[in-house]
Amino acid sequence: MTIESLTRQRPRFFGAAFALLLVGTAPAWWLHSRHFETTDDAQVDGHLHAINARVTGTVARVSPNAENNHYVDAGTLLVELDPTDAQAAVDQARAALRTRQAAADAATVQVPIVKASAFNQLDLARAGQAETEDAVAIAEANLVAATHRVDRDQFEAARAERDRLRYAALLEAREISRSEYDTRETEAKSTAETLESDRANVIAAQKAVGQARNRVAQRQAEVATARTAPEQLSDVQARLASALAQVEQARADLRIAELNLAYTKIYAPVSGIVGRKTVEVGHRIQPGQSLMIVVPVDDVWITANFKETQLRQMRPGQPVTIHVDTFDRDYDGVVDELPGAAGTLFSLLPPENASGNFVKVVQRLPVRIRLTAGADADRRLRPGMSVETRVRVN
Repeated sequence: MTIESLTRQRPRFFGAAFALLLVGTAPAWWLHSRHFETTDDAQVDGHLHAINARVTGTVARVSPNAENNHYVDAGTLLVELDPTDAQAAVDQARAALRTRQAAADAATVQVPIVKASAFNQLDLARAGQAETEDAVAIAEANLVAATHRVDRDQFEAARAERDRLRYAALLEAREISRSEYDTRETEAKSTAETLESDRANVIAAQKAVGQARNRVAQRQAEVATARTAPEQLSDVQARLASALAQVEQARADLRIAELNLAYTKIYAPVSGIVGRKTVEVGHRIQPGQSLMIVVPVDDVWITANFKETQLRQMRPGQPVTIHVDTFDRDYDGVVDELPGAAGTLFSLLPPENASGNFVKVVQRLPVRIRLTAGADADRRLRPGMSVETRVRVN
């Protein structure tokens, strides 16, 4: 066999060898690849903490660290608003609280005073009513006694008048002396005067009875008025409850004013890198206005969009190899969670397949992949970086 013939057969030899190698390695590659699911539709995700204003105000100071791409620690003062208006509101609310507290203290003191005075008046009115009722009984007894004296005096006056008339006849007949007649005449006049006096006493006793009864009616009215003691106590207690409620309202207003004063200082909620800063000294900001974003680089994960046909054997906890295009290096991770729905259903305009023009499209579902501890120790991964993921499914 010549050298020329060997030269002509060399390509055939290499072609046959390559074919044999391909036939031998293709099944092995297929057997190996069926244990993995891969996708390049993946990226690094993380939390984006928006820093917003909670009160209206003018920016008085912006921290030098609050600049784009600067790292800030949690609790760092980022922005400070002018606190003058908020401090004035706190002072006003504190003064209102003191006023309401003083009113509540006064109402508290009034409760035992009203309770004691109102019920004491009721007791005094009842005692006075009992006393006047006794006075009525005494006046009526006096009237009865005076009436009895009048009856007795009438009897005595009539007897004395008869004696005088009899002695007058005897005097005319000169059977008695003048002195004896004068004695009878004097007795008749005396009994008549006594009768008139006792009749006057009867009239006075009748008036006393009427006056006593009027006093009874007056005392009854006082008792009726004093019986409102429970209502008076309830009224003052209600005023006390209202004053205490106003104190609580004033205290709540003070708390709101103090919170608004505290909101003039805006702190970093987490440690991370500042981005999309839009605030500067002198800006007039409104509640809810976005000032900047803090991205915590120590809390990132991978979102990999796998085809629905790739999730057949995928389970949480399966190991994942993550290739980051930025650094051209691999990271270790595990499948953290499987999605609750396809990504298209979370879009602004989810597809509607009820129109009759249905075309079957393989959907992608976002799978959350967690980095293993220490995989990103240098914290170089950033949300939005493109990565490739390879999950070992069995």
